[in-house]
Amino acid sequence: MPYYHDEVDAVLRALADPTRRAVVERLAKSPAVVSELAAPFSMTLPSLMQHLRVLENAGLVTSQKHGRVRTVSLRPGALDVLHLWLGEQRTPAEHQADRLGIHLTRTTSKET
Repeated sequence: MPYYHDEVDAVLRALADPTRRAVVERLAKSPAVVSELAAPFSMTLPSLMQHLRVLENAGLVTSQKHGRVRTVSLRPGALDVLHLWLGEQRTPAEHQADRLGIHLTRTTSKET
């Protein structure tokens, strides 16, 4: 397994939750303050902060505090490790699909 498997695991765990996926989708547009991120959800700010902590620990977001306002941003390149891993998985699957297509074409040609 590649050396970055711990990073992939952390990202997949973080994105397994629909609230955290929604936060990442929102942050892909632009940085936001915590209260703005919390608005669409029916949860307390401490609960949302726990979700943000998971995203931050997975390396997906960063946050900065200015006075009493915490601004959260999607970390540039945060999803690259997942994109790389998915690309590596796609190649073997595509080869298998190609082999299946060839087999089906040969089998169908012999039957006619």
